[in-house]
Amino acid sequence: MFRSLRALSARISGSTPPATPMAQTSVEVQPLYDTGQLNIPVAEPGSDEKVGHQMIARGRHLARQDLWTQLSQEMLAADQTRKTAPCGQPIAELLAYGARSDVVLAVEHALSEGVAFDDYDLLCGISELETELQDHPDDPMIGLVVALAHIDLAWAWRGTTREGTSHPQHWSRCAAHFDRAAALLPKCRAAAPDSPLVAAVECALLAGQSRAQTRVADKYERLIGLDPHNHRHMRAMGSHLLPRWFGSYAELELQALRTAARTHDVWGAGGYTWVQFDAIALDDEACARVDVDYFIEGLHDIVKRRPDQQMINLLAAYCAITLQQGAGQNEQADQARAQICAAADWLIRDHLTELHPLIWAHAADGFNNSVRIPSAERFAARGHRDALRAIADLFRDELHSGKSVTFTPSGLQFSRN
Repeated sequence: MFRSLRALSARISGSTPPATPMAQTSVEVQPLYDTGQLNIPVAEPGSDEKVGHQMIARGRHLARQDLWTQLSQEMLAADQTRKTAPCGQPIAELLAYGARSDVVLAVEHALSEGVAFDDYDLLCGISELETELQDHPDDPMIGLVVALAHIDLAWAWRGTTREGTSHPQHWSRCAAHFDRAAALLPKCRAAAPDSPLVAAVECALLAGQSRAQTRVADKYERLIGLDPHNHRHMRAMGSHLLPRWFGSYAELELQALRTAARTHDVWGAGGYTWVQFDAIALDDEACARVDVDYFIEGLHDIVKRRPDQQMINLLAAYCAITLQQGAGQNEQADQARAQICAAADWLIRDHLTELHPLIWAHAADGFNNSVRIPSAERFAARGHRDALRAIADLFRDELHSGKSVTFTPSGLQFSRN
C-alpha cells in the first residue's frame, strides 16, 4: 500500500526538517539606543515547534509503513488524554496531519504550481486512503484521517478564489470532497462520541456546508466543552463568528460571554479574551465593540492560570505586535486597541523571563497558520528582531539613562554600565 503515492510524492519537494536545537543562550543587544544594554535569554531555536514537527513526522512514518493500527492507537490515546504540543496543537491532530500529508501536499503542489498531473495523479493518494478505511471500517481515528484529507483537498481545489471566479470544475471537486468528509463523520461520532478530534473535524466541515451560521456556535460549544483547557478552540470560534464567516458582531460578543461563563473554572474571565483574541485582530469593528476592561481582566486570569513562558510570549507578542497592526482605520477600534496593547508593559516587565522568537514571528503574521515559511531560521530571526525592538522600546527611558536591563528567572535586574 502507498507505493504509488510514494512515487507521486517523490515528484514534489519534501518538507524542511526542523532546525537542530541549540543550547539556551543569553543575548546582549542595543537595538535602538547607544547607552544601555538589553539582555534576555533566548529559548532554544525551534523548541516551540519541535514537538509538533516530531508528531507530524511520526504520523507520516506510520502511514508510509502501513502501520495504521499503531497510528490509530496513538491518535486515540492522545485524543482521550487531550495531549497537546507546547503551542496548544492537539497531538492527535498532528499525527493525523502527518498521516495524510503525502496525499495533501502532492495535490496542493500540482494545483498551485501547474504541474502536469492527470486525474489519476490527483486521485490516487486519496483513493489509497479510502482503501485503508475499507480495511478498517470501524476505526474512527482512521476515518478521521480520511475525512481530514478530504477537507484539505477541498480547500486545495477551492484555493483563495471566490465561487464563480475560478474554473467550475474546481468548485465541483471542492464540494465533492466536503460532501465525502461529511458522510464519514456520523460513523466516527458514533464510535467516539466524546472525542475532541471528532468535534474539531465537525467544526472544520462548517466551511463546506450551507446555513452553517445556524450551527457554528453549537458545534464549537461542544468542542470547547470536551476540551476546555485548549484555548485554540475558543480562538477559532471567535474568528468563525465574524460576519465574514458565519456570525455577527452581536453573536461574537454573546458567545464570548457565554464561553467565559462555561469555562470560568478553567480560565476565569479568560474565556472571553480567547474568543475575542483573533477576532478583534482581524476585524476593526469587532475591536471597536469589544469590552476592553473584561478582555484585560481575562488577560490577567490567563496569566494566573498559565504563567509558563510559552503563554507569556504569546500574550506579550499579541499585545506588542499583532494588535498594533491595522491602526488608523477606525478611531473607536484604535482606542480599544491602545488600551489592550498597553498590557504588553506589565506582561513583559512582570512575567517575561525568556524570549521565544518563533512566537513573535507568528505574531507579526497574525498567527496565520496558512502562511508558508520558506526558511525557519530567517523566520525566527525576524521574530527575534521584532521582539527586541518592542522590548527595547518599552524600556527606552532606562536604556537612554545608561542602565542595562537584564531578564532573569527571578525578575528584572537594572544596572549601570
